[in-house]
Amino acid sequence: MIKKPDSNKARLKRHLRVRNKISGTPERPRLNVFRSAKHIYAQLIDDVNGVTLASASSMEKDFEGNGGNKEGAYAVGKKIAEHAAAKGITEVVFDRGGYIFHGRVAELANGAREGGLKF
Repeated sequence: MIKKPDSNKARLKRHLRVRNKISGTPERPRLNVFRSAKHIYAQLIDDVNGVTLASASSMEKDFEGNGGNKEGAYAVGKKIAEHAAAKGITEVVFDRGGYIFHGRVAELANGAREGGLKF
């Protein structure tokens, strides 16, 4: 029997490796990304206090478009930058969540940078 490797298990291992190196503070929170087949989610997390400061996703009621493509990911990046600006946050640490920095993850990062976040 051929055993197929569990790609989500490998992603979680990569995510733990990344998380050992980066951490969010109140001044510079962690911009966490999670993507599923249909949607993409972003959170600004303060790891010192264990608090989510802001979030945006393609599941919000006012979201236009599809979260499963690059345009939707770009829009979520712009939206998280707006939420961050409202809270007075300009610098973040990017946490790609074990995903390759390519496609939707890269587009979300580009949208956040366009919106004014620095990382």
